[in-house]
Order: sequence, then structure tokens, then C-alpha cells
Amino acid sequence: MIDLHAHILPGVDDGPATIEAALEMARVATAAGTRAIATTSHVNYVNRLDPADLRSAREALAARLAEAGIELELLAGGEIAPSRLPDLDDDELRALALGGGRYVLLECPFSPDGANLEAMVADLQQRGFGVLLAHPERSPAFQRDPAQLARLVERGALAQVTTGSLTGDFGEIPRRTAAAMLEQGLLHVLATDAHDAIHRGPDLHAADGVLDEAQGEWMTTAVPAAIVAGCRLPERLRSSSAR
Repeated sequence: MIDLHAHILPGVDDGPATIEAALEMARVATAAGTRAIATTSHVNYVNRLDPADLRSAREALAARLAEAGIELELLAGGEIAPSRLPDLDDDELRALALGGGRYVLLECPFSPDGANLEAMVADLQQRGFGVLLAHPERSPAFQRDPAQLARLVERGALAQVTTGSLTGDFGEIPRRTAAAMLEQGLLHVLATDAHDAIHRGPDLHAADGVLDEAQGEWMTTAVPAAIVAGCRLPERLRSSSAR
């Protein structure tokens, strides 16, 4: 499996504070069957990270993983906040693209107004980037108007749902929203959005009781692999869904 949204780099955002905590996250991920994780630290105005910061942190963690004998591939990435997007040029976006491909992970805002995501997605696509929307089920704008996500998907955007949303860890509204989006065929990628080893851990199997096996495989293996490789997405599988 490939986890395309995880905060595993130590000491850079609200993920693990230490290298030891990051290594424990990696152990949890590999024990669950994950072979690769995109290092999607927050790229916003709070942490003020740039691609060079993430690259050096990723290389340092990869070296420690090798020393510890933990077989987990760390992929390039970054969770780009809408407020930060206008300041990133094409070279910086390419450095933040998932796995070095063409897709960038764009955070769906938690503010009620929702920002102007449709214009942002259109601009990114015109610049040659694919867009993977991070956790739309947790965004008030999409909870209020699910048709907004449908319009973006129709225009070629992809959507990532968080395991904890499907299992109710973020509350009933995100859970119901995620279930409805899944039923409508609007979700493409399941990711953990992990921040630690225990409370928000990197276990993609956490949603096994919600997704059927075929849909789970499509969202954790087939689609993420295509995104990273720059290949055409495999044919969509509709889940019998939220059980």
C-alpha cells in the first residue's frame, strides 16, 4: 500500500517531534503493510517550510530508517495550504509533487468560506499539475455543498479521504460526509493523514471495516501507484461502500 498523506517528518510541523517518534510511526506503517509514504508536511504560513526544508528532512529520516532496518520508502510531497499556493512557483510545486510526479496535494480549508478552490484547481491544471484534494470530507465548505466536490472531480481533480473520517474519529459529520462522497464515487485515495504512532497513526487498514476489499485495494494501492508513476488511473471501482 501507498499512503499519500502523512506527517511523518520529525520536528517540522505538528507531526512527530523527534526522530524516535517518526521511526515508531514508520514501524506502525510497515506492520500494517504500507511500503511507501508521501512526506506531506504542512506547507503554510505557520510553519513556513519550503521544498528544500522538506527534502533535507526526508533525506535525514530515510537514512535513519535504513540504519534501523525499516523498509519504508519516503516519497516527496507536501500538504499545500490554499493561502500559500499563490506564492509557490512551478519549480517549487514540482518539488512538492507527490512522489515526484505531477500531482500536488492541496489542502481543503477548515474555514467556513472554503477559499476559492475551484479557481485554484483550474489554475494548477492550466500549469500542468494534477490536483489531489486533501480530506474534503472534513472541510465545512464541502460538508455544506457536496456538489462543489462533484464539480471539481468532473474537471479532473482527485479527492483523498482520511481513514479516521470513515471510522468516525473526527466526529459524525465528517463520517456521514465521507460515506456520502464514497457512495457518489467522488473519492479516489484513502490516506491516513497520520501525525503520530498512536492517536492518529499510519494504519491504512483502520478503515477495513468500512470499505469493501476491492475498493480498499483500489484506493490504497492501484490509484496511489498510478499517481506516483504518472500513469493513467485504473478504472474506478464503486464500493458497496460504507457498511
